[in-house]
Amino acid sequence: MSPAYTGGCACGAIRYEISVEPLMQNDCQCRDCQHKSGTGHGSYLSFPRSGVKHSGPVTRWDVVADSGNVKTRAFCPTCGSPVYMTFSDMPDVFTVHAASLDDPGRYQPQLVTYTVRGHAWDVLDAALPKFDRMPTM
Repeated sequence: MSPAYTGGCACGAIRYEISVEPLMQNDCQCRDCQHKSGTGHGSYLSFPRSGVKHSGPVTRWDVVADSGNVKTRAFCPTCGSPVYMTFSDMPDVFTVHAASLDDPGRYQPQLVTYTVRGHAWDVLDAALPKFDRMPTM
């Protein structure tokens, strides 16, 4: 096992430590991720929730995904940084924003999701497998 994945928000009020390896690391081009990031995609690491410890006050915002399931975004009420997400249909998964890692260089994208919503100007690694929507984990 590699060292724990650690991270949090920009001001340090929210912190997490994850002692397990990611299930998946992906770039997502859905409209919600575009709105959240202000760019063409969001970058994420998804972990088994059992290996996650987190602390600090969060503000949550529920978004209904294309599938009809609820995605809950958690962000810092002080600095506004997006930190993690949870999903109603996958309660055992905890997803962090790659940029929230203390060492964002640990992010290693494995695939691209929601390419059906992608833009030509958002150029991602051509070697990555691409999916029109979200594949099952």
